[in-house]
Amino acid sequence: MHHGVRTAVLAAVTVCYPLAVWLLRDRVAPRWFALLLMGVVALRWAGLRERAGWLVLPGAAIAGLAVATVWLGDAWPLRWYPVGVNLTLLASFAITLARPPSMAERFARLQAPDLPPFAVAYTRKVTVVWVGFFALNASLAAATAAFGTDAQWALYNGGVAYLLVGVLASTEYLVRRRVRARHAHG
Repeated sequence: MHHGVRTAVLAAVTVCYPLAVWLLRDRVAPRWFALLLMGVVALRWAGLRERAGWLVLPGAAIAGLAVATVWLGDAWPLRWYPVGVNLTLLASFAITLARPPSMAERFARLQAPDLPPFAVAYTRKVTVVWVGFFALNASLAAATAAFGTDAQWALYNGGVAYLLVGVLASTEYLVRRRVRARHAHG
């Protein structure tokens, strides 16, 4: 599968997964959601580059949730998938703080390869904020998985969490514009 198509499919499944589980839970056996999850893991592993080989561990944990679902015949283990996604994102961003360039700097260099020093420092701070966000989001996803109803879990993981991502991304965009403007004017 072409890298761009694989990335789009994985993003769509990841975004739609909690809502699909909640909406279809009475019509689709948990094992089918588990098989979908195993397919996601397989696609992710197929797309790994050498440098991202450490992602095998979270992928194995997520595959373990899928196997537990099939074995138990219960969808409860699938509720932990958003926790795994957030912990994987947290680790992906945190690792770049120890091994620069930071994740935000990598994204920024896609648009502007020659970043000035103030932008490099700013992108590092942005990466730290995202690490904190993913830690908080993983915690809230875990709380809804452990203690929430199916509806609460789906509402948070299939709606509120994405709203929070949008708010954070929008806020960062506005702050970035101010930082650029301040540095453009001296």
